[in-house]
Amino acid sequence: MNIFLAVIFFDLFRVVNRSFARLVVFSMLTGTAIETVALLNRFAPLIILHGGNYLSAFNTEQLQGAAYASLQLYEFGFTTALVFFGFYCLSLGYLVFTSAFLPRIIGVLLAIGGLAYLTGNFGNFLSPAFAARLFPYYLVFPGLGEGSLILWLLIMGVNAQRWRERASATRVE
Repeated sequence: MNIFLAVIFFDLFRVVNRSFARLVVFSMLTGTAIETVALLNRFAPLIILHGGNYLSAFNTEQLQGAAYASLQLYEFGFTTALVFFGFYCLSLGYLVFTSAFLPRIIGVLLAIGGLAYLTGNFGNFLSPAFAARLFPYYLVFPGLGEGSLILWLLIMGVNAQRWRERASATRVE
């Protein structure tokens, strides 16, 4: 799904700034690839504990050694993916803010959300216990930015006239 979204966003925002539109695509696809690889670690306990009860692989109190380490690798990979998602939100926020065919406030909310992702996930690398306490709170900001973009695009859409003006000014259309 993210591949299609990356193509759509590139096509939409290349008229604003082609380099930042590429950064949006790169950040989104890199984060998605890292998250996909990290997700494979969720299945490692099933392989490691092949002789036992498979459902016990998901009870962290019963996990031992390598099975527990695989779940920790997933957490590390997911945190890394969210760092790239933070860069994605920041660059998308910049594009929305400078686009003139979407409301600037949505760009500001996306940028704040990107900063929240970066702060929370870099904090997770430095102090996981502290970051775990912040986790529910810093997700509010990305939710506002991403949610407002989704709602705006679904309800109002893009100002097509301003998009065409931008496209003709950059000779992309």
